[in-house]
Amino acid sequence: MRTHSALILVLLVLVSVEARAAGPTPPGANRVTILYDAFGGGRGLTRDWGFAALVEYGGKRILFDTGNNAAIFERNVHALGVDLRRLDFVVISHRHGDHTSGLNYLLRVNPRVRIFAPKEGFGVFGASLPGTFYRQDSSLPDSMRYFKGTTPERLTFGTPWPAANFTWIDSLTEVAPGIALTSTISATPGTLELHELSLVLRTPAGLVVLVGCSHPGIEKILEATRPFGDHVHAIFGGLHLVTAADSTISQVVSSLHDRWKLDQIAPGHCTGEPAFAELKRIFAKDYVFAGLGTITGLP
Repeated sequence: MRTHSALILVLLVLVSVEARAAGPTPPGANRVTILYDAFGGGRGLTRDWGFAALVEYGGKRILFDTGNNAAIFERNVHALGVDLRRLDFVVISHRHGDHTSGLNYLLRVNPRVRIFAPKEGFGVFGASLPGTFYRQDSSLPDSMRYFKGTTPERLTFGTPWPAANFTWIDSLTEVAPGIALTSTISATPGTLELHELSLVLRTPAGLVVLVGCSHPGIEKILEATRPFGDHVHAIFGGLHLVTAADSTISQVVSSLHDRWKLDQIAPGHCTGEPAFAELKRIFAKDYVFAGLGTITGLP
């Protein structure tokens, strides 16, 4: 009996230790946990194309993007011991499915969490426009006129997530002390006029910037952070160099190192394998591996 009781006690201790390891974040911990990506990984984690990260900074818990597949997102979140019921807010960088599809899981477990999303005229996250946005012709009969010629003050447009608590952002906005969102617009063919939000943390070492895909260009995004701080300490996320020519990769990497003088770079998602290699070569010890499942401390 004594041996049996001792075994039970050992098992209970082990379960308790495991629960603490996967439990709530220690108070004051500042870190980024990668919840979704196609590289990295570990036990219980599934690689897939897409991006999501949990950002814990200044006492705030922030989900940045939600990955490409709700079931995979759910599995990775559970494997990493992350409780999505304990979030201060969510940031969705842009409308592409490899950043938004996990919303279906998130909204099951935390349906009223505040979600910051890009403001776009007919955006997938919903939108609102003045009723006067379209041209009118009063010579037409009522049957041919929108709303019989009686223009609503505002028109609101739908979203696949009608119950979500979206807040639309279209400019640099401080959403919590020392935490801001920037809004930039892509001028690149293929993503022309796509609006993208980036998360900016003001730390003692400088700004830490989280990007989804950098469709507007990483340097354009960094320019948009300047009103919030003079020096960019680190970047996490996708730089969208996955199909770029070597000459383009070299130019961007050199600029980040020599012009922007980043202290650290933690690339992921759509940065691309050739760009990973060049960034690691140039940044050397200041290159931070940030694959699926990694937890990186913040200043």
